[in-house]
Amino acid sequence: MLSVENLHKSYQVGKTTYAVLKGVSLQVEKGEFVAVMGPSGSGKTTLLNCISCYIPADSGSITLGREQLARLNEDALARVRNRKLGFVFQDFLLLDGLTVRDNILLPRIIAGQTDAAMEADADSLCDVFGITAIRDKYPAEISGGEKQRTAVARALINHPLLILADEPTGNLDSKSSRAVIDSFAQARRALGATIFMVTHDSFAASFCDRVIILRDGVVWRTLAKGAQARSAFQDALLDAIREMGKE
Repeated sequence: MLSVENLHKSYQVGKTTYAVLKGVSLQVEKGEFVAVMGPSGSGKTTLLNCISCYIPADSGSITLGREQLARLNEDALARVRNRKLGFVFQDFLLLDGLTVRDNILLPRIIAGQTDAAMEADADSLCDVFGITAIRDKYPAEISGGEKQRTAVARALINHPLLILADEPTGNLDSKSSRAVIDSFAQARRALGATIFMVTHDSFAASFCDRVIILRDGVVWRTLAKGAQARSAFQDALLDAIREMGKE
């Protein structure tokens, strides 16, 4: 599904070069829910931006499905972002002048795919995420958790190969955070979604199949949940983070 091989990315500030990603390699399989954690400055957001091709990597390869993204021109990348990638951001990025339903439909509207089947897809997603009752409301009229569930539904309207989530629970209270994570779990069960999430939140990460921990621009450790309980996996994540801090 997603393959990242030996990815490097640096930034130039004046005469100084800062290496942010230093040979990151990882794989995400179809239907997996994978999180990336790490301290500030470890390269999490840069990695996400490289995968989405909003910033170019210096070297290495990113393969989504069978396409090597670095080889695509800007028009082809725009098509990939609209059709094969779904995005969920910390700040929701819903349009205040559109209803919940119309916000979900927005990627299809941008693509010029306005038909009855599109509207049926949006209504189906509202059912999946439990937001049918608010589909005619506007963002100002709904809660943070409802906004983020709307954003998850919007990310899925084009049936993407991969959802990229950047701190999706960062601005939410614990109840709303759980509602968003439950939405991701529902997206996997009902739609076979593949999710790659950057987070600081060990609670959110504990619902994932695997957690990749970055430190200083490299993969420091990967933890798999396996058959252990969610709470035990969260304890293992916290232990790893404490160990990393000691080192």
